[in-house]
Amino acid sequence: MNLTIHNTFLPQIDPEASLAFYRDTLGFEVRKDVAYGGLRWITVGPVNQPGTNLVLQPPTPGSGVTDEERRVVAEMMAKGTYAILTLATPDLDGTFAKLQASGAEIVQEPTMQFYGVRDCAVRDPAGTLIRINEVA
Repeated sequence: MNLTIHNTFLPQIDPEASLAFYRDTLGFEVRKDVAYGGLRWITVGPVNQPGTNLVLQPPTPGSGVTDEERRVVAEMMAKGTYAILTLATPDLDGTFAKLQASGAEIVQEPTMQFYGVRDCAVRDPAGTLIRINEVA
């Protein structure tokens, strides 16, 4: 079997703020930007990985979601427990400096973790926790 990760979906509550973060701060390219029914789905991805996409979507699109479920999702997003994304870079310090200069919410500065990975953590505009690992 030969599988790849093609799309993964992350919640966004402010399309413009999410677009600015993923495009301008992280350097991802915009691949699609679709508006429908007052909602917006934005597909972004690393420039050098055309087959790997993040779809930034409204957190609870579609029918079948109760008001209580929407409330729970909103609370989880605010805490950063609804979704987690791990990225990797050979230049963790440079990446962190750019994130810090952009005003991104810093959760953890570059740190050698007890499990042997050096990384940092930030939150995107929707509250998604993003860990960035240093790789050789």
